[in-house]
Amino acid sequence: MRELIRSDLPQLEQILIATGAFNGPEVACAMELLEIVLNDPTQSDYLVTVAEHAGKVCGYILYGPVPVTEGNFDIYWIATDPAVQGQGMGRKLMEHAEADARKRGARMVCLETSSQGGYERTRTFYERAGYVMESCIRDFYKPGDDRLTYVKRVFL
Repeated sequence: MRELIRSDLPQLEQILIATGAFNGPEVACAMELLEIVLNDPTQSDYLVTVAEHAGKVCGYILYGPVPVTEGNFDIYWIATDPAVQGQGMGRKLMEHAEADARKRGARMVCLETSSQGGYERTRTFYERAGYVMESCIRDFYKPGDDRLTYVKRVFL
């Protein structure tokens, strides 16, 4: 686990695409946030950890404190190379972000995902990591695609 560097961007973009979980605008949004982290060292909204395996970038997590809340953090993006999925890399990224959030005063971590069938594996991953679905906003992303918000309160 290490900090993001500029040369990671092409590999991370390839990983986002290879997962098949993100459409073009979502990949563009994820890349824009990574650029913000690299281009503005004074920003404090986003934190990034990159995972390597066998000397190759294999995933990342982008998370940060939620402005105007007390101890609430969001996980905005997490992605691992399909070649290493199921080997614990996503879990390690999640655990790293949670530990860092805890050091920074987190009392809870939230994340959101889609209700679409293609996200079933993602939702299972979150649930196995101890997250509980707390809300559903119907038709949030588009008709028939709800926003599901998951929360972990282990920091209380």
